[in-house]
Parts: sequence; C-alpha cells; structure tokens
Amino acid sequence: MPLTRNEDPDQVLIQSLVEGDGEALMALVRRHGRWVRGVLFGVLGTVEDVEDVEQQVWLAFWQRCGELDDTSRWRNWLYRMARNAAIDAVRRSTRRRKLWQGLKDLFVQHPAPQPRPDRNAIVQEEHQRALAAVRRIPEIYREAFVLRHLEGMSYQQIADLIGVAPETVGTRLVRARRHLLRILKADRKDDSLGTE
Repeated sequence: MPLTRNEDPDQVLIQSLVEGDGEALMALVRRHGRWVRGVLFGVLGTVEDVEDVEQQVWLAFWQRCGELDDTSRWRNWLYRMARNAAIDAVRRSTRRRKLWQGLKDLFVQHPAPQPRPDRNAIVQEEHQRALAAVRRIPEIYREAFVLRHLEGMSYQQIADLIGVAPETVGTRLVRARRHLLRILKADRKDDSLGTE
C-alpha cells in the first residue's frame, strides 16, 4: 500500500517492528538514534552514560512495542521511555553516591584531612571497596540493608515492600551489618598482609 504525503514514513517500520522485524528496529535506530541520545544527554548531562542507557531504551522499545495502542504516537512513547530511563539512571547514580556516603559514615575510619594530591584516589579506592563489600553481603540481607541505609526506609516500609514482618527486617539488618563488618575486616587484614 503506497504512503500518502501526510502519513508518517516511519509508520511502516513501526508496524514491521510490532510484527517482530529486527531490521525495522535497526532502521529506526539509524534514523532516530541522534535525537534519542539528545534526550538522554539532556537528563544525564554526561556523554559517558548515554551509550549504556541508549541501548537499554532501544531494547525496551523493541520488547514493548506491541503495547502501543496507537502506533502513530510511537515518537511520544519513545521519548517518554528515553526520558524515564535517563531519570532512572540518574537516580541509580545518586543512590550509589548516597550508599557510599552512608557506608563511609558507618564503617570507614577517616584519617584527619591532609592536603595530599592522592587523596581523591584514596577516597575513590575506599568507595569501590565499600561497594564491593556491600555486593558480597548475601542478597537476602543486602536488600534490607540497602533499603534502610540508602533509601532511608523504616522497618515497617521495608517489611511492606518485601513482604516480611518488621522483626524479620530487623534480623536481616543485623545480619547484613555483621556480614559487612566481617568482609571489611577481612579486606583490611588482606591489605595489611599484602603490604608486609
């Protein structure tokens, strides 16, 4: 069926995409990738994060295109997907920074501030170690730990979210802290053995 002048030239591609045509997705990425990257950069503010988030957006668009009720509104839908993905990426980044600050306050002993040029490298290394330690907490305890110390949720809020009793949340938090302290102590011990 020939296209009329008023018809969206990408409408055929969208319909093909809905029917599962991967080539249609690649054509859309080539045609519209630039403005999607622009939307992402507008929210993220850094070029480094754009590529990963862009891949997530196009993958989600591919997976969810069948949900489009009105395929003529695909641009609005893609815009919202890109914007929301970028906002989520910013939130994740903010959460990681908050988690690091919380961990630093809870577990890292701070030496007196010294005007040293390598201070940023040391802080970054501590940051990576703390995040790695949190990742090593068993998942069942890590979830409650992150919700409490990163999100600032109450025991009751966590209980409602993950479907357990508030007392169970308390138990998991105690165990998470114990695991984290053991991990950090073991890491410090390994570091001191490595420097001898």
